[in-house]
Amino acid sequence: MSAAESLPVVRGAIGDPIVLDVVSIDLEANGVAHQAGKVVFVRGALPGERVRASIVRRKPRFDVAQTIEVLRESHSRVAPRCPHFGVCGGCSMQHLHPAAQLAIKQRALEDQLWHIGKVRPAIVLRAIAGSPWGYRYRARLSVRNVIKKGGVLVGFHERGSSYVADMRECHVLPRRVSDLLLPLRELIGGLSLRDRLPQIEVAIGEARSGDLLVALVLRVLDPPTAADRARLLAFAAREGVELWLQSKGPETIQLLCTRDGVEAAGNDASQLGYRLAEFDVTMPYRPTDFTQVNHGINEVLVSRALRLLDPQPRERIADLFCGLGNFTLPLARRSGEVVGIEGSPVLTRRAQQNAAHNGLAGSTSFSTANLFELTAEAWAALGRFDRVLIDPPREGALEVAKVLAADPVKPRRIVYVSCNPATLARDASILVHQGGFALKAAGAVNMFPQTSHVESIAVFEPSAGEPA
Repeated sequence: MSAAESLPVVRGAIGDPIVLDVVSIDLEANGVAHQAGKVVFVRGALPGERVRASIVRRKPRFDVAQTIEVLRESHSRVAPRCPHFGVCGGCSMQHLHPAAQLAIKQRALEDQLWHIGKVRPAIVLRAIAGSPWGYRYRARLSVRNVIKKGGVLVGFHERGSSYVADMRECHVLPRRVSDLLLPLRELIGGLSLRDRLPQIEVAIGEARSGDLLVALVLRVLDPPTAADRARLLAFAAREGVELWLQSKGPETIQLLCTRDGVEAAGNDASQLGYRLAEFDVTMPYRPTDFTQVNHGINEVLVSRALRLLDPQPRERIADLFCGLGNFTLPLARRSGEVVGIEGSPVLTRRAQQNAAHNGLAGSTSFSTANLFELTAEAWAALGRFDRVLIDPPREGALEVAKVLAADPVKPRRIVYVSCNPATLARDASILVHQGGFALKAAGAVNMFPQTSHVESIAVFEPSAGEPA
């Protein structure tokens, strides 16, 4: 009989305290326990712990509980660094040692590959990890004017709620941005459109001068008045931030002023960028363009992806879901020709501009195509590729995997960079079980420390006997 089974069975009402033994942890960083044959997800609990908790939600197949007191503590438990942890939904793992976070994410990847894809990597790659704090160079902060809480709130949503957390600091944001939370509340509280400004998008990068640049995109449902503009310009000059206004979709952003508070006067040239030093590549971007949240981890990830793909000087490479050219341009430094394919026309144009900016227009080409509807005919029309890199969004690359699996002439190697282990596992199953590829290696990438988000990288090669 397990320790959990030896506990008294309590089926009390919601809110009544119960004692649970936690046996594992799920992908949302909730402890997993069992009571009377039913799974209980326990917020704030870790594997190996005994906790006193209260049931907060009952479902037919599971219950959800909140930890009240830890009776037996895990050796992996640490004190959360942020006072808002547990209320703010931006983090879910601050109570867990960073090394344990990494181990859980690696295990989650392997479990998904096996349970969903029925595949196991021949080699488990060492996980990619970096600083657990101050890493978040992109963020979307919600804004609400809440009179009952004293005015404007700026921050992430509360955990499991649409309410905005009353945040005064954030430790996954760089200190420079964390220190702006309260000044932003004061700024917006003084604007006429305080009730018509629901969101601030934060983008941080290197300015052309080489120092750190913070750009803030204010989502405005009404145009600012002259008095509002004066306040915004003064804030930009005082805090040294670049301010943008967004009236509708991301394509509507307009630069309001530079970080010295000088009005843009129609000049929307962005000063943001990041550098991939190993490949002598600089990537300019606009604040609403998709870039990786964690620039430090991205640099390591690009380097590893290229080592794993191992492009040769005369080879032709496909970079699918290429975005701004994050992998395309480094690949162009190592191979003969790289073809980048992206679903967004805006990002395709930006990738072309970045290739020209880095002197790589001659060895790269870009096109816009919906890779979620890729056909064998469309793939064949692109010509033969020696190697393929895939970096899809959370939906994965199902049609790409089907086309590659059915192609009689296989690329010598595929490197798949994933932000969702479940869709990676699904696509890996197709490549291996239908396409005759072997999963040579896979490993976790801790792009989002303190959260349950799992990124990963996987390598596929044709099995012995498959044409390449």
